[in-house]
Amino acid sequence: MLKTTVAAAAAGAVAFAPLAPLAQDVGRGRDPLSISIGQNSGFTRVEFGGVIGLRSQVRRDGDRLYVRLGVSAAPDVSRLRVDPPQGVKSVETRMARGGGTDLILTLAEGADYRSGVADGVVWLNLYAPGKAPERAAETVARANAVVPVRAETSADKTVLTFQWGAPVGAAVFRRGEAVWVVFDTAAKLDLNGALRGGKASGPASGARWAAGPGYTALRIAAPGDLSVSAQGQGGTWTVSIGGNGAGGSGVEVDRSDDGASTLVARMAGATKTVWLTDPLVGDRFAAVTALAPGKGMAERRSTVDLTLLPTAQGLAIETATDDLKVDAAGDLVTLSRPRGLTLSPPSALLQAAGSLVDAPPKANDPALILADWAAVGAAGFSDRYQRLQDEAMAEAAASDDNPRAPIAARVAFARFLVGSGLNYEAIGVLNGIIAKSPSMQGEPEVRGLRGAARVGVGRLEEAQADFAIGALANDPAAKVWQGYIAAEQGDWEGARRAFAAGASVVDQFPKEWRARFGAAHAMAAVQTGDLPAARQLLAYVFSQNAPAAEQLTARLVQARLFELSGDKDRALAIYKAVARAPLDGIATPAKLGAISLELERGALTPDKAAQRLEQLKWRWRGDATELSVIRKLSDIYLQQGRYREALEALRGAGKRMAGVPGAAEVQADQSNAFRALFLEGAADGLQPVQALALFYDFRELTPIGADGDEMVRRLSRRLIDVDLLDQAAELLKHQVDERLDGVAKAQVATNLATVYLMNRQPEKALQAIWGSRTTLLPAAMNSERRALEARALMDLGRFDHAMEVLDRDQSPPAREVRADVLWKQQKWTEAAQQYEGRLGDRYKTAGTPLSPSEEGWLIRAGVGYSLSSNRAALTRLQGQYSPFIAGARSANAMRVALDDSLSGVAGTSDFAGLTAGADTFVGWVTAAKQDFRKETGGDRPATPAR
Repeated sequence: MLKTTVAAAAAGAVAFAPLAPLAQDVGRGRDPLSISIGQNSGFTRVEFGGVIGLRSQVRRDGDRLYVRLGVSAAPDVSRLRVDPPQGVKSVETRMARGGGTDLILTLAEGADYRSGVADGVVWLNLYAPGKAPERAAETVARANAVVPVRAETSADKTVLTFQWGAPVGAAVFRRGEAVWVVFDTAAKLDLNGALRGGKASGPASGARWAAGPGYTALRIAAPGDLSVSAQGQGGTWTVSIGGNGAGGSGVEVDRSDDGASTLVARMAGATKTVWLTDPLVGDRFAAVTALAPGKGMAERRSTVDLTLLPTAQGLAIETATDDLKVDAAGDLVTLSRPRGLTLSPPSALLQAAGSLVDAPPKANDPALILADWAAVGAAGFSDRYQRLQDEAMAEAAASDDNPRAPIAARVAFARFLVGSGLNYEAIGVLNGIIAKSPSMQGEPEVRGLRGAARVGVGRLEEAQADFAIGALANDPAAKVWQGYIAAEQGDWEGARRAFAAGASVVDQFPKEWRARFGAAHAMAAVQTGDLPAARQLLAYVFSQNAPAAEQLTARLVQARLFELSGDKDRALAIYKAVARAPLDGIATPAKLGAISLELERGALTPDKAAQRLEQLKWRWRGDATELSVIRKLSDIYLQQGRYREALEALRGAGKRMAGVPGAAEVQADQSNAFRALFLEGAADGLQPVQALALFYDFRELTPIGADGDEMVRRLSRRLIDVDLLDQAAELLKHQVDERLDGVAKAQVATNLATVYLMNRQPEKALQAIWGSRTTLLPAAMNSERRALEARALMDLGRFDHAMEVLDRDQSPPAREVRADVLWKQQKWTEAAQQYEGRLGDRYKTAGTPLSPSEEGWLIRAGVGYSLSSNRAALTRLQGQYSPFIAGARSANAMRVALDDSLSGVAGTSDFAGLTAGADTFVGWVTAAKQDFRKETGGDRPATPAR
């Protein structure tokens, strides 16, 4: 159970539960930031404790409530996110300007909040719509049009009591020979003759009051040597002038935690800023009111832009500027100007402790590392490390309760750690400085040192954020680091620009870093085609007498330079020499270069090269070198037609290396290989079942849009060709349900319905057609869909409905279905006429044999005319199509069907076997498969597997 204030207790007992496992109060006091949450039937309460938590800032903007926390890492607010309090729609965190974190609570319509500071925490009460208590000022404005003022006087003291009837905010302070009392609500003051009209009343000589929009101000003439104090309880404020009254306290003023040039006053219950004009002096000043109990400024503080006056209650600000902005929100009062206040820089704390004996000196540029920092002297490393650490720990202990405490010893220790290559330890020290003094996030040297340490441990993205702050924008040393980071990330053009901007300070870095920067710059020159510049930079690196690791790294760049220059023999010799180094991070890329050159020259077979690369892939992992090995290996597999192995190798990198240079190229290689397989015909040499299995195993590579849809249609066509209709339907259905809409969805759904009908599943065909209806389809597609819908209805025995769907459609697909429906209805004459109509003038081209579909139409036309005893029509058909009988596939069936001697003699049962052999469904399926081939390019020769 956490402590609660009187106000919280009045609202109801609150049972608190921690967001995360919470220590006892003592433990919490040691945490820089702790967050606790609890609730009762009326509201939810969130408390922010610790050194950083107590400095939290709460403000509201529209329906969003912002809590500014002075930490760069987002706190754990999973409890709030998973189970938001009543009245809160969502909870999120995001980085704030300057490196802090904003906790953002989106309030529901009508929801409200209250906040304050008590018991060493910043508290936040969240209320569901309609449950928030009325704000004090709103109550006063309605309750008291006239405020009685009672005066008690003596020879050396005057006490004024203001009876408001409900809580209001007040500011009480002295300006010269006058005491000002300002309230945050407009009302009439009933002085009842006290202190009015210049009548002497104790030490105070007279008073005048005025009411403005939302405030009431009282000016009391009083000698400057009289003390002023104020006390508030509920709706009663008591102001004492003279006597032994104590001044105000409890208001803290400091610069903003985000490093901006603003001042923030922490004053519990701040309500309003009131701008006033002194009637005697004529100048303009601001008073900031606050609710009871009393709190004020103990002493006068001045800057170039403003002066904070001592106050008994609230804040009073004098300024000679016209653009000073004073914002009161919750427990914070922010003082700012459009271009910032003129304040001393945060780095003033670096000199606050004076000069430290034997400390590493500060560099001329914030992001510069000096070789002297690693010096240990005669006593050795351990002694120097211990002395610097002891001084840093003592300074840190003294800063526990003082965010403005000096940081010189801790920064000196961080310099030594960075210079000695102890980068993880340096990061910890610098993070600790920022945790205790959030304003240090804007200090150039702190961010420069942390950025250098993060580069040293490979945290390039974090280092990039450190070097990107505005305070380092003009630091040439920061440009050098940015060039190195860009080179490590494969941004060669950016690397060259940044290195050029920092060239003036490169020689001031230690020799090992000079060599690293030179090698990275040389590689950037190689990658951008500036080979002469690369040669000069390599010569510079070799002249630095750097450690062996840096020299070998430069040799790798030199080998690449020789390779691009055409001197591949020298390149191969260097690669092989470097490959023998005991450092895997350097030997692995050298081995890759040697394998690539030997494969290119024919000294290695593809199988042998692939075997070596498979071994190399597991030797060094997690950076651009691994990606280069994977790309080379997959390229060999693709050239050999080993598509699955190629895709598996590329998939091995996966999303785990998304931020590594070369990851985008690996993803592109996967997409291009998949496209070549299923869009450009590379998989045509595989068996359809093998192609389907490969597609399913890597279907996440299917591109979005028309290309992906075309892949699926091509693969489904191959499945249809070998009558794998269920698998083809599954592919097409996924497209219809998950990927497409509009006309494209209707087109693929039409193909899906065709496959269902081929597979004799008319119900599913109807679902596909009906589920993809849309307006503005092309006329040809509409006609095709009507014919498929009618065919499905026909297969279900709903002949009349099928005929209604076809209506007057005279397109070839509709006429074919109409003929089949009439045939199934045994309307022989109409059916025979439809089949003959489908043949058209085909009899005029006797030199070309009839297709299977045309033979079926002709047989059914003849049988229909025979069954309807239409001898004349049968004789006409016989005369027109007799020349086709000799070359027909079903010559005997055609001969019987066109025999006019059977007209009126043979019955339905006599022709049953004949018409079964001339089933038009088979012809329709054959024609549909041909249409699929034409649409998907399946009529071209297959690309052979390599």
